[in-house]
Amino acid sequence: MSSRKRCMFGDNGEQNAEEAGGKQSRADGKRHIAAVILARGGSKGIPLKNIKKLAGVPLIGWVLRAAVDSNVFDSVWVSTDHDRIEQVALAWGAKVHRRSPQVSRDSSSSLETIQEFIGLNPHVDIVCNIQATSPCLHPFHVKEALELITLHGFDSVFSVVRRHQFRWQEVKKGSCDLTKALNLDPANRPRRQDWDGELCENGSLYFTTKELIMNQNLLQGGKVSYYEMLPEYSVDIDVDIDWPVAEQRVLRYGYFGRGTPEVVRLMFCNVSGCLTDGKIYLSVAGEEMMSISSRDTASIRMLQREEVEVVLLTSHKDPLAQTLADRLAKRTGCRVMEVGEEPLPDLTSMLESRKLIWKDVAYMGNDKPDVDCLNLAGLSAVPADAPTVAVNASKYTCHCLAGNGAVREFAEHVLLQKEKAKSQMRQDRINSQ
Repeated sequence: MSSRKRCMFGDNGEQNAEEAGGKQSRADGKRHIAAVILARGGSKGIPLKNIKKLAGVPLIGWVLRAAVDSNVFDSVWVSTDHDRIEQVALAWGAKVHRRSPQVSRDSSSSLETIQEFIGLNPHVDIVCNIQATSPCLHPFHVKEALELITLHGFDSVFSVVRRHQFRWQEVKKGSCDLTKALNLDPANRPRRQDWDGELCENGSLYFTTKELIMNQNLLQGGKVSYYEMLPEYSVDIDVDIDWPVAEQRVLRYGYFGRGTPEVVRLMFCNVSGCLTDGKIYLSVAGEEMMSISSRDTASIRMLQREEVEVVLLTSHKDPLAQTLADRLAKRTGCRVMEVGEEPLPDLTSMLESRKLIWKDVAYMGNDKPDVDCLNLAGLSAVPADAPTVAVNASKYTCHCLAGNGAVREFAEHVLLQKEKAKSQMRQDRINSQ
């Protein structure tokens, strides 16, 4: 199973079928359910952590993608006090609650911010507070947790993860006290397989009714339940040292969207601005030259070995890039295609002739004319130094610069996703037997 659902009851309550049925009837198209991601700009640990790129995607983009694709929310919001976070939120399809200075302080609580949000949006009946620093959240987590409210009548639901860690009481420096075990008997220390462990909040999501938030000042209360997530999905980023570990985890367990291709069969790559750094060098004799990275050319062969065809894109307005592409084609065997100022029409015609769809394609671009292709492709990327309009349209932003390893980085990302998809297909076949 991908997750485990277990419940606990608050207020010493028994689950009442009639009571749950009453709340279910209210939920059928009548209660407005909103996702709210709190993303203040003044993070002390990592500056602007919420929009820092994690595996090529702004951190907040991972949870926004999961929230939108869950299809259970009437609205998805980002609550922020920062202009750059607002821009990223809007680019990822969220609405923005521009929070007031009163709830933007270091001492401001999540409850205060959500209360302000509901005060400005009184039509909202259920709030899901999704933590931006939980990038391995999937749509199915959101759906299953919400069902505990809409189908089973709970007032609040929060996510947990099962931990198998023995805890000991802290002893302050200089104290004569002795530590003692808090959750085990040292004389009868259990084996891991003989112990169920403990449930700990993982901070991914908190569903709460408006009544609890506004009338009782609670995010967890009333008839309360937990939703258990597996450890591989429970990633929480607090400090910089977590970042490399989180990137590896999210590449394996993160949610890449409904449009993620099962197997990429074709990759389009712009020569100018992707394979090259956009610079033109002049020799003493007045000859114009461009440079490319050997890592990037090696990545073309790497893709070809994995049966991904690579097509290099050039423009008639850039004869130097055309010459470079022709030489690369001779060395690697890849095709060169000249496209117009807007590449979409030419590439669409090519896909139709090959009976392919954009879902089967990886696309690497670097500027405004590439935006439509970046949006349509199953996988898309831009170099680290691409303009904002291209970054916002792409599904992956490379750490490397154009002409300096960006194509190699994206090629590795394409092959990783391809292997991940094949592994999932193999697992699906096993499960269906």
